[in-house]
Amino acid sequence: MANTKFKALFQMGTGVFTGAGLFALSTAVQPSFADETVTIGVVGPLTGNIAHLGKDMENGARLAIEQANAKGVTIGVQKVTLKIDSQDDAGDPRTASQVAQRLVDDKVIGIIGHLQSGTSIPASKIYSDAGIVQIAPSATNPAFTLQGFKTTFRVVATDAQQGPALAQYAAKSLKVKTVAVIDDSTAYGQGLADQFEKAAKAAGLKVISHDGTSDQTVDFRAVLTKIKAEKPDAIMYGGNDAAGGPLAKQAEQLGLATKVISGDGMCTEKLPELAGTAANTVYCSEASLPLEKMPGGNAFQADYIRRFGQPIQGFSPFSYDATNVLIDAMKRANSTDPKKILAAMPTTSFDGIIGRIAFDSKGDIQHGTISIFRFKDNKKSLLEEVRL
Repeated sequence: MANTKFKALFQMGTGVFTGAGLFALSTAVQPSFADETVTIGVVGPLTGNIAHLGKDMENGARLAIEQANAKGVTIGVQKVTLKIDSQDDAGDPRTASQVAQRLVDDKVIGIIGHLQSGTSIPASKIYSDAGIVQIAPSATNPAFTLQGFKTTFRVVATDAQQGPALAQYAAKSLKVKTVAVIDDSTAYGQGLADQFEKAAKAAGLKVISHDGTSDQTVDFRAVLTKIKAEKPDAIMYGGNDAAGGPLAKQAEQLGLATKVISGDGMCTEKLPELAGTAANTVYCSEASLPLEKMPGGNAFQADYIRRFGQPIQGFSPFSYDATNVLIDAMKRANSTDPKKILAAMPTTSFDGIIGRIAFDSKGDIQHGTISIFRFKDNKKSLLEEVRL
């Protein structure tokens, strides 16, 4: 009996020991994964005369990253925390290239930016050499995606579409017969102006003159005085609001009773502040649907104002979607490796704030839209949509 009890107790103890040992062993071999932090680079002018546009772009990307982290991002079995690396290119091509190399050295998984064509294009070679995705939320010069790089993508239409849409509207709806063209000598401003001029001539408009200034010009009185003597029906300006606003205001002050036609760089919520009552003479385009007609535009606007306490300037919906497209490519690649993310980009089919996002073989968005607006009583109102 005693031996039997002892044997039973021994077997029971051995079983307990074995179970505990197996539990301890199984606990020891279970993989333990710490969160991985991956960084997304965001670049635009955060200082200078169009810093408000760069900050707006940055805010859109930041909101996308914050919302993704709140929902949780998992790649394989690894929980991923997204981080923003925001850099200031000051709207300067040389600085843009320096910042691009810094972001490559920082091991970002992709780039949202730059804001302008003149900074996006020189930086794009650096990202291409590193094999890192670059998604431009607002660079519209066609040359950006015509360089043969596999890393360049954009979520807006191009100036090859925006310029002709403006010219056609000027000819058919505004009944313009003669036009004077001014550009700011940047890749964006000059590119848009050249596309407009070519399309305007094809539509039968007479281009009286074409003058170049700079994106830092704020005194246009000399060139406007010359143009006043030419008596054009309209002035077309290729450039951003920081210079375009003073141009429109000074034209009004000089008694130059003419319409001012421009593109998305001037078509911002800040224009009435910069142009005063002369904003009412401005007709401008955006290389997209208007915010209120975007599938997620109203909800995004509410989220944006709640988060940042200020209205959208223009480009944040595109940087928001560009960031989510990059995150989507990472998820589809099931990897945080930039080269695998890049490989997933061409098959993108993403429903964003701005609508369905898919890319053609060059990296341009398919099925874009050009919207034409005018300013009235300090507010921007939609006049026409051109589906591409």
